[in-house]
Amino acid sequence: MHLKNLKLLVGIHLILSILYSCSNKSDDGIDDEIMNTPILPYEAEGLVKIENGSGGLIASLESGDRFGRDHDKIGDVNGDGVIDIVVGARSDDDGGVDAGAVYILFMNSDGTVQNNQKISMLEGGFNETLNAGNFFGYGVAGIGDYDADGIPDIAVSSPVPPNNALYIIHLNADGTVKDYVKNQNIIANGLTAIGDINGDNRIDLVACNPGSDDGGTQRGAIDILFLNTASQVIYANTVTISSTQGGFGVGLEDGDQFGGREVAMLNDIDNDGNKELAVGAFMSDGGKGAIWILSLNASTFNVESKIKIAEGLNGFTDKLTDELNPNGTYGANFGHAMCASGDIDGDGIMDLITGANQQNEGWAYVLYLNADKTVKSFSRINNTEGGFNLTLDSEERFSRSISCVGDLKGDGSVAINFGGGAGGTGTLYTLFFRPQ
Repeated sequence: MHLKNLKLLVGIHLILSILYSCSNKSDDGIDDEIMNTPILPYEAEGLVKIENGSGGLIASLESGDRFGRDHDKIGDVNGDGVIDIVVGARSDDDGGVDAGAVYILFMNSDGTVQNNQKISMLEGGFNETLNAGNFFGYGVAGIGDYDADGIPDIAVSSPVPPNNALYIIHLNADGTVKDYVKNQNIIANGLTAIGDINGDNRIDLVACNPGSDDGGTQRGAIDILFLNTASQVIYANTVTISSTQGGFGVGLEDGDQFGGREVAMLNDIDNDGNKELAVGAFMSDGGKGAIWILSLNASTFNVESKIKIAEGLNGFTDKLTDELNPNGTYGANFGHAMCASGDIDGDGIMDLITGANQQNEGWAYVLYLNADKTVKSFSRINNTEGGFNLTLDSEERFSRSISCVGDLKGDGSVAINFGGGAGGTGTLYTLFFRPQ
């Protein structure tokens, strides 16, 4: 071939290569694939899947037990230097159909289970008679060392009448029951430890009652519970927040199910002297769901002000489904569960992890908050987003329960637990985040 023709062909090939390369770039020359990959304000450091026979869990779970229905960190129960976890299995059949149970998981620092202790009518030294359908373990919370014996304790709810009660269970170091206090006439379809907000050196609790008819049909309510040194609820000091109580005012509608399954204490993110509490209303807006961030008066714990986070409102721009779900409910159920995660994006403001457990396979959201309590930005965590390479079933309802374990590994990472496994025995996913 003539040298001139060869040079011409090489030149044409070079031009075509440049054009092809530019066709895959945006106007500023950045590759579209890179453009479409969000930069996360955390590093995803893997996950551990905990279910029967996986992640170190050896238990006699059965289909429908709903292991992982609620969960929380307890503290170091067995004295090995690693945080331990309590997990509810509210439909366990020990002693009666759906009587319920909880599991104390003794953890390894890598997120796997070292061993576990079951607490039910038949195991763990819990000498209590529960009703069939009592759902013991619907709500669980780590409450610190309530009886001052050096071992952290737990709170567990059984919300179904006539035995609707809150149990304060004082643990032995092996996870069995040392003794317990039964607080009657409390409905808690979710339970959250919110720290010591009244300054009496005991961790306080929020009992979630999304089915409350206070102010209208299933508008929902929460009760802020304070307990004395004998682990008894001081009923006279309970603060109820609903359509008609606690200073909430207008905003809730019939069927909203305000209260959800967990709340999240965000502390004072706007630095006005009042603590912020995030509360879900997962059936708001036709089942799409919503979250209310309440500013609580520092003395009365009534609502001083509030904002609603929902689709297209206060910075949350994602599209949520309102379609019929396989279980007969409607919508994404955004705000069904949540936890305070600490400052994931490093801007000095507490962030909030929540979920829309009926959005496809179940989507989790990290909401990066502004000081004014609106959403600055958010990250999704699901089968294709978030960096954890999840392989969830199509109707797993990932994120139907959420809790923050904290620095389980002892290396500065943050472990967050997410419940899933709907349709099976139940699954707990521990995801490790490293804030940037």
